[in-house]
Amino acid sequence: MKIASLADVKAKLSAYVDMAENEGPAVITRNAPPAAVLLALKTDEELERLILAYSPRFQTLLDKSRKSIRLGEGVSHQEFWKTVATRSGTKERNVKRRRRSNKHG
Repeated sequence: MKIASLADVKAKLSAYVDMAENEGPAVITRNAPPAAVLLALKTDEELERLILAYSPRFQTLLDKSRKSIRLGEGVSHQEFWKTVATRSGTKERNVKRRRRSNKHG
């Protein structure tokens, strides 16, 4: 893992992105202490996981859900997937309706 100053990374950003893709993350320092990490992502799923991992809103939702499960207030596996299927079907129908109205409007 490379450690580099912010000034150096700013001057050679393209090279650091290439390095992150080929050699791994780079720690970026600002006036000595670590300030950021430059990390190459290979898939959209990696990006999504990274964003969610650092999202205070998502972490709050997870904590609330975990607490509900501990208290026995969660939904069953079957009930969860039934709800997902119902909502997904509703979303698909709404998209189809919008497409039809756009063609005729």
